Amino acid sequence: MGLFDAFSFKGKRAVVVGGATGMGAATAELVLDAGAEVVVLDRAEVTLPGVKAVSLDLSDKASIDAAVEEVGGPIHALFSCAGVADGTPGIERINFIGHRYMIERLLANDALPRGAAIGMISSAAGMGWENSLTELHEYLDITDFDAASAWALEHNRADYMWSKKTINAYVSREAFALLKRGIRINAIMPGPTDTPLAQANKEMWLGFGSDYRDEVGIEASKPIEQAYPLVFLCSDAAAGITGMTIITDAGYFAAGVTGSYGPAQEAIGFLRSI
Repeated sequence: MGLFDAFSFKGKRAVVVGGATGMGAATAELVLDAGAEVVVLDRAEVTLPGVKAVSLDLSDKASIDAAVEEVGGPIHALFSCAGVADGTPGIERINFIGHRYMIERLLANDALPRGAAIGMISSAAGMGWENSLTELHEYLDITDFDAASAWALEHNRADYMWSKKTINAYVSREAFALLKRGIRINAIMPGPTDTPLAQANKEMWLGFGSDYRDEVGIEASKPIEQAYPLVFLCSDAAAGITGMTIITDAGYFAAGVTGSYGPAQEAIGFLRSI
């Protein structure tokens, strides 16, 4: 075995939640190419050859229960990629609560063995989550599926930005307990990425930072460019990384924080402060 084999998924079983389109589909394709046996869970049709498809509605607890039983174990890499935009009924369940419930069910079934890893897709919209940590703890302490959904609705937190802040807090908060079981958890925080979901919200999602991208001569990220770091984080090559939310926005955040690109300062300052 060579040193670079740590990046491989040969002999491993990977589950991609929300793997029919966008970044999830790119993740499924990449981890399949890396040698894994791949199971894709989604409501939409899964068209990638060579994977097993399982129907899943993350807004429905019973659907998650059924999917967990069908998938079984072991799962060496779990990629939580599904997400929807503001205005979608059940967004608080689809973007976070359903993912968490699935993870808890898999842990209860011992489907995630020692050495397994969990990778989640958050968003650059989740920056500044530390400012809301007290409220995030209150929310995360509600472990019941329906009660958590009710809290989000009652507190006007059933929205995209809050769901991404919650993922960031969850990854950081759960890393210690999961590592005691030999399981790592991390997330990426993508900037604008050209996915079907982004195209459906093009003016806001793909318009953000377009001046910066024009200045440096790049386009919005392709889904595969987000899949690369996500898959790396669930590989053995990332064994020393857990509890991290990695910003994958082509340097916009860094340029805004340091002032190297002045026009980014106001937007990044706003996202970090809320």
